[in-house]
Amino acid sequence: MGPDVRIAIHRLDEQASLPSRGSSLAAGWDLRALKGASIPKGDIEMVSTGLSMALPAGFEAQIRARSGLARRGLIIPNGPGTIDADYRGEIKVLLLNLSTEDPFVIEKGERIAQMIIQRVPEVIFEEVEDLDTLGQTSRGKGGFGSTGRQ
Repeated sequence: MGPDVRIAIHRLDEQASLPSRGSSLAAGWDLRALKGASIPKGDIEMVSTGLSMALPAGFEAQIRARSGLARRGLIIPNGPGTIDADYRGEIKVLLLNLSTEDPFVIEKGERIAQMIIQRVPEVIFEEVEDLDTLGQTSRGKGGFGSTGRQ
């Protein structure tokens, strides 16, 4: 079975690594650091991948933390980050060091994030006078913990 979607990708630097998957059923494509980085405790660093791409219309890429790094305290502060279909610049990953490591050192070529490609539906917002005319729900307007713990 062939790919569902073809995405044009460009190496901005010849040393950049193309996205790769850790296994054939992995949902995310690993992104690697173009260069090493040193992130002081509590700081945010923008890490280059050396890649740019052209997503087809109707798609987005979500940049998410790698679980192994997140477990150690290196997270994506805007996670997931979104890359829109009309963006053509370099893919960069924001990393926040919440770990006890000071600094948190990223090696050149290290896997720093995973990228998920998603379809984005066309949406039309239809303004109504009252949502209750669409039917009541058991939750209603309750939010922020209103459904309780299981």
